[in-house]
Amino acid sequence: MAMMRALLLRKSLSSSPLFHDTTIRSCLLNMDCNAWLYCQLSSTNSYHSSAKFDLTDLTQPHLWYPNARKKKRNVFLHMGPTNSGKTYHALKRLEASSSGLYCGPLRLLAWEVAQRMNKAKVPCNLITGQERDEIDGAQHTSVTVEMADVSSEYQCAVIDEIQMVSCKTRGFAFTRALLGICSDELHVCGDPASVPLIQRILEVTGDNVQIQYYERLSPLVPLKVPLESFSNIKKGDCIVTFSRTDIYRLKKKIEARGKHLCSVVYGSLPPETRTKQATLFNDDKSEMDVLVASDAIGMGLNLNISRIIFSTMKKFDGESTRELTVPEIKQISGRAGRYGSKFPVGEVTCLNGKDLPLLHSSLNAASPVLESAGLFPTFDLLSLYSRMHSTKAFYPVLEKFLAKAKLSSDYFISDCEDLMKVAAVVDGLPLALYDKYLFCLSPVDMADDISAQGLIQFAENFSKKGLVRLKEIFMPGTLQVPKTQNQLKELESIHKVLDLYVWLSYRMEESFPDREVAASQKSMCSLLIEEFLERSGGYKPFKKAQPTAQWLQNKYQKKEMQKYFPEVNVESD
Repeated sequence: MAMMRALLLRKSLSSSPLFHDTTIRSCLLNMDCNAWLYCQLSSTNSYHSSAKFDLTDLTQPHLWYPNARKKKRNVFLHMGPTNSGKTYHALKRLEASSSGLYCGPLRLLAWEVAQRMNKAKVPCNLITGQERDEIDGAQHTSVTVEMADVSSEYQCAVIDEIQMVSCKTRGFAFTRALLGICSDELHVCGDPASVPLIQRILEVTGDNVQIQYYERLSPLVPLKVPLESFSNIKKGDCIVTFSRTDIYRLKKKIEARGKHLCSVVYGSLPPETRTKQATLFNDDKSEMDVLVASDAIGMGLNLNISRIIFSTMKKFDGESTRELTVPEIKQISGRAGRYGSKFPVGEVTCLNGKDLPLLHSSLNAASPVLESAGLFPTFDLLSLYSRMHSTKAFYPVLEKFLAKAKLSSDYFISDCEDLMKVAAVVDGLPLALYDKYLFCLSPVDMADDISAQGLIQFAENFSKKGLVRLKEIFMPGTLQVPKTQNQLKELESIHKVLDLYVWLSYRMEESFPDREVAASQKSMCSLLIEEFLERSGGYKPFKKAQPTAQWLQNKYQKKEMQKYFPEVNVESD
């Protein structure tokens, strides 16, 4: 009977103008991938009967993933604080499985897990928005959570840092992974504050849920006295602040005393540079024995930190300056005294005594229980909705859809302010709806003028010619070691533009053909930034003369320009 209803539905759809959109036609014919749509569509004879056919009803997102719903998954919740071994135990199960998937919040984490698996003789692919490293015969894959494949089956899967399900911008990706991954075993790691919400979300899936709680493996000692003076800085310290300007200001202050050199880690540094700075800090032979960092150290980097020192307990979150939350304070503090490191006991304090009460009360408090998880409509839903409203403009489609969206109390619509800014730009271009959707999802920083201009240029060139050559916005050979903070910021922005090109090239390969040169220039940006950091700290990493990043840039660029842009005349040495 169900099969007959499906066949009748397909027949009725074939006469609809909706059916002539290839994306939607493929979507609707594959009934296994659209159980939710089938239920909606089968309740009405007309696509324009809005009273019955409601695409904006998002109250049952678990039905969006019929492959996962066919299984009775065994879900294991590994819950505990930072440095408790919860992810370690989940990864051991992943290593022992015949096929598996790791989903992490950061490229650095995905890379680290792929390296670990391959080192353990378990072939593992690495797939992020900007990287593809596929290993022959691999049955395991490590991904950033947005890249999770919910159409394949696995014996085992791991979702790391599940508390990010409540993140206002990226939470929907964790919800998608939690509900959609089709695996016999699903291991979910994170903060215990997420347990009640996950239990409620999975209650309707029929999955078998078990919980394992973990305690911190090494002591974390909140100090009763503040640092007060930078003369009290010692090897292994990490000073935490929340602006790029303050990071370099503190670095300069500490190094001016002549006792220590500082590595730096913050969000807008390229991932490769962050890893290099962390490596220098961890290396006993390195002179960089103090770290100045933002909350970017909260996850994704293994750091040998003896003591965390909060220079402030306030941060600007993009809207206002506010006090740090309990989870933020715990996450950052927990990075001190990593188990098995040369600092087995972690300490945490503040620069100023007035901040100690908030630090101590937060470390003693339970993290607030998570109330809801992020959700965002799929392209299939938005595409159908646009057809029903006879428009290809993405901004009004998304705006109307979200305004009418119906949700259960366990979910919220993810913040799409930046996405809407991109939509406003691409709607002015003659692009298909799916192309607009891709540009809106791209990793562009619209608050960064250079990054935003890069996206605009890419979208305009794509709309005009269907082909975007990197040289139309960026010419190799123009990169230099920055001499000032402003030049450093500009180089970080250029890295974002190159990163955006690589991301787009993996989704529109024929239209963005210069991936290789973009990736190589990204690496060169990282080298030039590293050289700036070395020069600014007076750090001499080599005992004998070595080629500088700038020299490599000049030599390398001549070959690159001739290889990819033969029309450019390049003089030889």
